[in-house]
Amino acid sequence: MTPEKRPAEDEEEQESKKLKEDSPPPVTEALQDETSQDSDASDSATSSDPEKKWEYIGRRNLKSIPSMIHYGPRLISALKGIRVAFVTSHCSAVHSIIITEEGKAMALGRNEKGQLGVGDADIRTGIVPIQSMAESTVVAAAVGRNHSLLLTDRGNVFACGDNKSGQCGTGSTSAIIHTPTKISFKESKICKVACGAEFSMIIDKKGYLYSFGLPEYGQLGHNTDGKFFISCTKLSYQHERVPRRVPIFVERSKDGHPTPVTDVQIVDIACGNNHTVAVDAKKRAFSWGFGGYGRLGHAEPKDEYIPRLIKYFDGHNRGVVKIYCGSTFTVGISVLGIFLWGQTRRTGEANMYPKPLQDLCGWDVRSVGCSATSIVVAADESVISWGPSPTYGELGLGDNIKSSTQPKEVKALEGAHVSQVACGMGHTLMMVRDETEQDKEILEKLKEITL
Repeated sequence: MTPEKRPAEDEEEQESKKLKEDSPPPVTEALQDETSQDSDASDSATSSDPEKKWEYIGRRNLKSIPSMIHYGPRLISALKGIRVAFVTSHCSAVHSIIITEEGKAMALGRNEKGQLGVGDADIRTGIVPIQSMAESTVVAAAVGRNHSLLLTDRGNVFACGDNKSGQCGTGSTSAIIHTPTKISFKESKICKVACGAEFSMIIDKKGYLYSFGLPEYGQLGHNTDGKFFISCTKLSYQHERVPRRVPIFVERSKDGHPTPVTDVQIVDIACGNNHTVAVDAKKRAFSWGFGGYGRLGHAEPKDEYIPRLIKYFDGHNRGVVKIYCGSTFTVGISVLGIFLWGQTRRTGEANMYPKPLQDLCGWDVRSVGCSATSIVVAADESVISWGPSPTYGELGLGDNIKSSTQPKEVKALEGAHVSQVACGMGHTLMMVRDETEQDKEILEKLKEITL
């Protein structure tokens, strides 16, 4: 197992230095904890330099400004009157994609690699429409650290953002793709997309799985990490620049001997920073990529270069119906309940194999959002969240409970029907039903936020 890269990249550190030169002095985490973020002043301004509010999130050497943090859920004023059908982000991402019921795509967040798809890499504030997709009906999307995929009703996928590892799948060598560009794929219609930090996955209507991007930890499932030496001292990777089918799925015996698994038709897929988990039509779960902290669920921290069956869920009435990935952990919804494996804390023991989340036993879980270490769950008529300190408001628990290592209900949304949750780095988006009078009463109590 090779050491895993941290979320902050070298280029992000360089950007941090640049931001420091024209930013106010960073505040300490202690100051953040002592400052109330729910004041009226925080509604109108995010910092002394509001244009760069997204640029502070997830940087190693920068701390966010207290007025940037909102510890309770708020209504996005720019989406008033707009019916939202889908939201997505990623545990390594500081941007999100929002899709309306009419199939129009909008983006929010950091744009330094052109990941918002608006034609440039300029800093953007607020929610911006992706104008180049206006003639298409977008039905789903996925985002990675600095790239985005958009899926249309015709089964085509368009990609934009960072492409230095080929994660946009266009076949080009462009480092940045500013405008959504159709990926190179002619085999069949695509029905689902997913992104890791620097790689991507697509599923076609036949249930075949394809991957492209960075293969560094085997997360593409092609039985290689793609490493090769340019010279005796310089290491590089053989990036997959167009979708390549994942050809084989295996199960391993106790002595490690692999046996092919037949009749695999993938129906669901989720990616962490450097690992992937997929579920097939028979509710079998497979995982591969970086194995640290037990995030693959195989009871060992070994990297897997090809999809390996998670034996825990192999058996009668033990199948997986839905899967979600955080940076170093995985959450699976099984016939038996909701399970977690990997590590959700920055220190301490990890779950090397799936373990049930006892606090959520008996809840009807609809959606799960996974961030770096935080988890937000929509279940029944409630939202439940937890995550160790430091957190930056993504849990929505309010000023008095800014972090929690145990699942807690989000009181501001008690009684609300949340249909989907999407977590990124330091932020969470939730789709809340507004059809009944009770729904509207709950929403009317929430403050608004102007992004």
